[in-house]
Amino acid sequence: MPKAKMVDMAGKQIGEYELSEAVFGIEPNTAVLHSSVVNYLANQRQGTQSALTKGEVSYTTKKPWRQKGTGRARAGYAGSPVWRHGGVAFAPKPRDYSYSLTKKTKRLAMRSALSGKAADNAIIVVDGLHMDEIKTKTFKGFLDAAGVAGKALVITENVDENVLKSARNIEGVSVTTATILSPYTILCGGTLVVDKAAVQKMEEVFSK
Repeated sequence: MPKAKMVDMAGKQIGEYELSEAVFGIEPNTAVLHSSVVNYLANQRQGTQSALTKGEVSYTTKKPWRQKGTGRARAGYAGSPVWRHGGVAFAPKPRDYSYSLTKKTKRLAMRSALSGKAADNAIIVVDGLHMDEIKTKTFKGFLDAAGVAGKALVITENVDENVLKSARNIEGVSVTTATILSPYTILCGGTLVVDKAAVQKMEEVFSK
């Protein structure tokens, strides 16, 4: 059964937490993980790019010069895509890039991402993750004492304003909740610093 280091808010190790085999102990499915990441990035696209076709640019429709006898190439319209400032051939238009994956695929991707972090010993469970006040220095000291170096993704059970505001100015550290996790944020988040209650919620949701 996979295990993770468990610490208190002083950053001191107080034992080990046994993670769920069904959520944190599977063989990561790289194909499903890739599909999940591509889906996440596609859903983030605004799709607002737009350009004018030759039928939309503001030009007179008069033929620039007569068809024959000038020695120049034939031209029918100054807004042609081959002309400078002309329209764009197959111009991009606003569109929705988002699409959905099946619930089964999403769950497998989450379990694969979490299992990969567990296999890399990149999960730290905190027994009661909280902050009595908004204090960046205090939270940075906690991360240092817990052995977190570099990027970290702090996961709380619910939105905790004190934790969120204490961590937001620390470089490489981001905060989220167990209910809005995605494989992409897990893979890009570095070390996972997870509240014990958040771990239990994740095990309850993603083990099904």
